Amino acid sequence: MLFDLRGRGRRTTVRIIYVGLALLIGLGLVGFGIGGGFGGGGFLNAASQNEGSNSASFTNQIKKYEKLTRLQPANQSAWENLVKAQLHQAGGEAYVTSSGTLTNQGKELFAQAGQSWNSYLALNPAKPNAELAQLMLRVFSEEGLNRPSDEVRVLQIVVAAKPTNVAYLAQLAKYAYLAKNTRAGDLAAARAVSLSPALQRPRIQKELAELKKSPSGTSSEIYTVTTNGKTYTGKLSPNGTLTGTGTAASTPTLTTTTKK
Repeated sequence: MLFDLRGRGRRTTVRIIYVGLALLIGLGLVGFGIGGGFGGGGFLNAASQNEGSNSASFTNQIKKYEKLTRLQPANQSAWENLVKAQLHQAGGEAYVTSSGTLTNQGKELFAQAGQSWNSYLALNPAKPNAELAQLMLRVFSEEGLNRPSDEVRVLQIVVAAKPTNVAYLAQLAKYAYLAKNTRAGDLAAARAVSLSPALQRPRIQKELAELKKSPSGTSSEIYTVTTNGKTYTGKLSPNGTLTGTGTAASTPTLTTTTKK
């Protein structure tokens, strides 16, 4: 079987998510900019496009709601608006590079947004803002602050609002495994499989099982690669190269086998 030789954890996650997207049209992932790293469309990208004219107003909003939350620490709306202002600000060029990586300022602002979000959740809102939670997925993801436990908490809010969304369930399974919350991961994985069409279930079940074994992208499978007339075997590292072969090999195609 042939696969693109890139980071296995990322490849697995992408396959699952795109299966979910194909099954559920109009999930809102693009609109909210959940997928594709920081370079995608949606809320944060729109903020980036308007950053030049509105950065001052975002700064003023942040100051306004920071003051309001200090004066009224139990004001849920104030915390929500503070998070929104911080995320709008995070769309500026000073915070995210053209290649989609966070600058030091971006990391700092994401950390502030994460703290504001957790302060909002600490108020135990009866119905947490699911749309705002979708935006927070980028903050706590591997491409953001890389805080799996916080990402799980956010995904649980999103899934509660979209309980049949296979893509979100798959992401919840992955981050639960990363957070070493096996029970939550197994429950999300089982639900993702059960909600998939019958023909897709074996494939999705296999992909999720691989995520459980190796949520961070490493794999215990042994690969055999043929390139330029030479054959290599070894384990696949997260960056898409073979290790344990004497010489690391990177190639677009490979055949997988699993040692007994």
